[in-house]
Amino acid sequence: MDQRRAVRDEDGPPIERSGSVWRIRSLAAARQVLQARHATTQAGFTSEYVPKGYTKHHPILFSDGALHDEQRRKVARFFAPRVVSERYRDLMHASADRLLAQSPTTIRLDDLALRYAVEVTREVVGMTESDVGAMSRRLEKFFNQPPFDITKPGLGRTKRQWAMAAVNGLSPIARYWFADVRPAVRARRKQPREDVVSHLIAEGYSNLDILVECVTYGTAGMVTTREFIAMACWHLLGDDALRERYLAAEERERLAILTEIIRLEPVVGHLYRRVQEPIEVDDGDVTHTIPAGDLVDVHVRHTNMDTDAMGEEPTRLCPHREVARGVDRAGLSFGDGAHKCPGQPLAILETDVLLSKLLARSPRIVTPPTLGWDELVAGYSLRGFDISLGG
Repeated sequence: MDQRRAVRDEDGPPIERSGSVWRIRSLAAARQVLQARHATTQAGFTSEYVPKGYTKHHPILFSDGALHDEQRRKVARFFAPRVVSERYRDLMHASADRLLAQSPTTIRLDDLALRYAVEVTREVVGMTESDVGAMSRRLEKFFNQPPFDITKPGLGRTKRQWAMAAVNGLSPIARYWFADVRPAVRARRKQPREDVVSHLIAEGYSNLDILVECVTYGTAGMVTTREFIAMACWHLLGDDALRERYLAAEERERLAILTEIIRLEPVVGHLYRRVQEPIEVDDGDVTHTIPAGDLVDVHVRHTNMDTDAMGEEPTRLCPHREVARGVDRAGLSFGDGAHKCPGQPLAILETDVLLSKLLARSPRIVTPPTLGWDELVAGYSLRGFDISLGG
């Protein structure tokens, strides 16, 4: 099947400098940047424009250094592969069975995928005191933001666009707090559970701290998983042989197929780091020194097709390809270094559970999805994906 190329992925050399912006398309070079601990800081997700000093604990997505390491170590237990499999597998199956049983013959997959991802992830995070459908709609509204360019001063926005961003962002977040987060916090202050919100309360996080973390998990754990479910289904429905192989395979091979799809189709297409101390990055026999203050833009789709890392025919879907030593089979689709996404096992398994059940119903595409771009996560979006279930 043809590559589903998202917009805004320019071809170019492995390392390219344009003013104070470095664009990296080599996987090895990208890992050098992402693993340059204490020399670079998070610059993606508009993190450099998030007001500081209002929270007691800096958000895990935006923090760096020893603080970030401690935060990651403490929440890792909620996303470990064994924990995900043992604690949430039954929930995934029950949710997928119920949603498919309640669905009409023709379904909009991107809507179904969002509701499913919210149902699963909210259990891990601990936001179980509100309606799933309403929470899904609130998360969607948060992404209704004016465009921006992270490589430009002030994100390239006008004053009017900044005002729109404040209105469009703060209003959904306020509703998210009152309807979803606050009820969860109140319930867990009375009776803690084994979830992220209970952990944050035990760590002394304020209500504002917890809200910011829940926005992060809602974005990373729910919205991006929705996009991958739709993209993976699009691949499988467009390739009869691959779909048949997937349906006949054991779980291990199915997960390998999904990992290969997300390598080819990373939901987050760009990773951004701000250089705080000069770092050296190798490109073959050439060494580049990136000075402090410059911005690094890692082109994830290109790094994931680096022949040095992924072997021959890197654009071909091959679940059992031989990759270079130390390279994740998903490439940099879940990042690398200190900010590598801990939710990889959760995202892949929950996608497999839903798609295994959906594909067993002999679906066919009614309306292909419209491929768009989301500025906040720097990745694709799929909308209007209608499929019919055959039985």
